[in-house]
Amino acid sequence: MITGTTMPTAARRRTGSGLACLVAAGLLWGTGGLTGSLLGRSSGLPALSVAAYRLMTGGALIIAFLVLTGRGWPAGRAAWTRIAAIAGLAAMFQSCYFTAVALTSVSLATLVTIGSAPVLVLAAERVRGRRAGRLAGGATGLALTGLALLAGLPSGGFPETAVLASASMAVLAAAGFATLTLISARPVACLDDLTAAGFGFALGGLVLLPAAVAAGGMVFTPGPVTLGLLAALGTGPTAVAYTLFFRGLRTAPVGTAALLALLEPLTGTVLAALILGDRLGPAGITGAVILAAALVLAAVAAQGARSQDGAAARHVPSGDGPADHSRGPAQHHHAQRGEHGERLPDRGAGEGAGRQHPGGGDRVVERVEMGQYPHPLRPE
Repeated sequence: MITGTTMPTAARRRTGSGLACLVAAGLLWGTGGLTGSLLGRSSGLPALSVAAYRLMTGGALIIAFLVLTGRGWPAGRAAWTRIAAIAGLAAMFQSCYFTAVALTSVSLATLVTIGSAPVLVLAAERVRGRRAGRLAGGATGLALTGLALLAGLPSGGFPETAVLASASMAVLAAAGFATLTLISARPVACLDDLTAAGFGFALGGLVLLPAAVAAGGMVFTPGPVTLGLLAALGTGPTAVAYTLFFRGLRTAPVGTAALLALLEPLTGTVLAALILGDRLGPAGITGAVILAAALVLAAVAAQGARSQDGAAARHVPSGDGPADHSRGPAQHHHAQRGEHGERLPDRGAGEGAGRQHPGGGDRVVERVEMGQYPHPLRPE
């Protein structure tokens, strides 16, 4: 029986776990920029080649872990379709982002790419009929303001055509990350987060390989420092970070996930100041404070939205009267999905009678919607 406090408590707990995964992913992404920059200096590789190595190394490390632990490989058309989608979106993000950087500057490309991603995610959710609350909308506006102050605007001197082309490529990169966020919120049967990240990024690195070779080659002289930096880049900011990101998407709102990705430039800026001695001006410091406040506000909004969802789920009629113990198998299964907040394999209402759902025992059903819908690839 579900009491008056069980469901909101469970919803808050699961959302808190998802938010913790997303925050950890954002912090790890923030180390990727510094690590990738040091790897580029040590190896002499261009940025696009570093990105290709990052994806291939991260994917290879995860696949090696899967083999050593005896886990099964992806099976089924749906699993490999999702892996192919992750690979294509990974390659799309990296290639479009670095093309935008080459056309203008890092600041403009970063500002447009990272700033556009949460806007695109929220717009997609709006089209699907899932509106963000006022608190989430306010957090988005505040975050974009802080990002603009933190990243700064290009000093100028670029032709209008170059700025337009760079902005277009940056928006395409943001669209790749936004699409990755949206599709990863929908689990696929027989495909866990670790396996999806491993095979997706390994394949994405191979897809990016021809562009990286054309941009400057993939050859470098291996040394202890260079190999160590490559292993670090493939492990923390890639293999671990994206696995946590995919896992967090299971229970946290997708809009919140896209916003918390803004932890990357915030963390990267702090690390650059502490390790490389970079200094922020008054505008940059103000932007960092505003961005941090916006991310806290986004997390609070996500917790509130899931608590409301849990409270609404308590009032769903059972269909068999007011007593919870009188519910049939179908109603009990429905309540379980409402309580845990995840999409579960549908075993069919006639499970007790031995009947199978026409869609198969492994068919994944949609999340029960009771209110606001719960829910980068990042530059080097």
